[in-house]
Amino acid sequence: MLTDLTTSRPGTPATGADTAPARTAHEDAPDTAELFARLAGLDDGPEREAVRSRIVAAWLPMAHRIAGRFRDRGESVEDLRQVAALGLVKAVDRFDPARGAFESYAVPTVTGEVKRHFRDRMWALRVPRRIQDLRNRVRVARRELAEHPGGNEPTVAAVAAHTGLTEEEVGAGTAALESFSTLSLDAELPLGDDSYSLAETLGGTDASFDVVVDREAAKQGLRRLSERERAILYMRFFEDMTQSRIADLLGISQMHVSRLISRSCARVRDEALGRRGAAGPA
Repeated sequence: MLTDLTTSRPGTPATGADTAPARTAHEDAPDTAELFARLAGLDDGPEREAVRSRIVAAWLPMAHRIAGRFRDRGESVEDLRQVAALGLVKAVDRFDPARGAFESYAVPTVTGEVKRHFRDRMWALRVPRRIQDLRNRVRVARRELAEHPGGNEPTVAAVAAHTGLTEEEVGAGTAALESFSTLSLDAELPLGDDSYSLAETLGGTDASFDVVVDREAAKQGLRRLSERERAILYMRFFEDMTQSRIADLLGISQMHVSRLISRSCARVRDEALGRRGAAGPA
């Protein structure tokens, strides 16, 4: 019996060479009902594997046709065919001949396998399933709206009305359109007759941020100093005067200026660190 199945073409009755094959929905959808019936009655073993392989081989063109629908989406056709073939094998293993035609079960199974491949393996960034669905709906809607005669680039409101989504959801789907793939920071982008890399557009760490934090922390301590102490610190650290020059301007000794600077800095430091100095507010 296995010899008859191997030598006869799937979908062609073995009773006579002049008998025409049954018509199917697609040219790549063979009639494998007899093979499935045979498969259902076999236990695990070489004979069952041979029949199973024949079914998969007969339906492989259908799987390739489905894979072809997803070409030009960032994945090679050969890889898509492998994914579709995996979905076909799953469909053959799970199919129950008592529930109808195999094609009705295989097509959505194979298509779902290819879509899962794009959803789980092809995104450069991990995007939630809901956002992926929004992206697909927005992409289809924009294409359909652009096909209208005289249609311009669809607006967010137009896409929302076409899909039944909110404008916020359309915005999320539109943003996800640019998240399917990423560019290397070393990728060169054209700029007139010149080019630049993405890395050149990134800013560096601004050291002034630390200065801002320090100034904010020192404000309260500076306010608690006397007017003369604040003036001495200003002349020393902002006008870069020497202690001798400050002493001459104020009519005091250079040693006194040094003590005032040290004491004032200590009080401001204590205030910034949350430790009040021993002296009360000026």
